[in-house]
Amino acid sequence: QEQFVMSGGGSVQAGGSLRLSCAASTHAWSTYCMGWFRQAAGKGLEGLAVITYDGSTDYADSVKGRFTLSRDNAKLTLYLEMNQLQPEDTARYYCAAAPPSMTAPQCLRVIATGAWGQGTQVTVSS
Repeated sequence: QEQFVMSGGGSVQAGGSLRLSCAASTHAWSTYCMGWFRQAAGKGLEGLAVITYDGSTDYADSVKGRFTLSRDNAKLTLYLEMNQLQPEDTARYYCAAAPPSMTAPQCLRVIATGAWGQGTQVTVSS
């Protein structure tokens, strides 16, 4: 069974918006720090945004001011609202979880090494 089920990826033109969703399979994840990372073709993993159980957030500089992360603990769902998308945002996006004891900045540094799901592709054309 997939730990996380992601949806919302797709293709948009530069300047457009997308909303990614990540549904966790069990309540076990509800207290974890959750977030998103991405991997562009031929590049490494990049932590993008994280949110702790109590709602503290942190964002990578590359997406700060454009992406907004939120979570609904009752629905076990994480949302990533992505605005002002640019071609350099083209990548496969993954939802992930990191241990609950971390602060948001700590979580952002390690989110790409946590438990994660199958990913969803985002393609931005110029």
